[in-house]
Amino acid sequence: MSTAAEVIRDTFARIGEDVLTVLDGLSADDLGRRIAPGANTIGWLVWHLLRVQDDHVADAAGTEQVWTADGWQERFDLPFDPGATGYGQSRDDVASVRASSELLAGYAQAVTAATLTFVAGLTDDELGRVVDDGWDPPVTVAARLVSVIGDDLKHLGQAEYVKGLA
Repeated sequence: MSTAAEVIRDTFARIGEDVLTVLDGLSADDLGRRIAPGANTIGWLVWHLLRVQDDHVADAAGTEQVWTADGWQERFDLPFDPGATGYGQSRDDVASVRASSELLAGYAQAVTAATLTFVAGLTDDELGRVVDDGWDPPVTVAARLVSVIGDDLKHLGQAEYVKGLA
């Protein structure tokens, strides 16, 4: 790999693969099981990391989120606003994310594909483009993508841990 965009693309490809691995063999009950009262479920952790990735990448790309553009919002049929990504959700909200491994995997594949398409076209100049000037320093495309990668890896690790306990 010779460019920053190639490293970022490879990282997102690995996250997408690892999401599919964590979902493999899990039932809807497994995905909705809490290891302690109020703990996040595997289903919610995976849904949340995908929603954040979808939201943030679409914003940086200037495109509509896969969630709404491709009908995933309707397929999941969650009791949330279409823009919900999981931030600030209650224990009850976490419990309401009930989905099959197949549904989550389909969304994961769609989000990963959209992310890889966007990242494949990035140049070093584009990585330096400011996407949010509400922070000091302003957030660039590169900083936004690194932030998403960090968030994805944390939640993916949590999901893998919970799966290991089961």
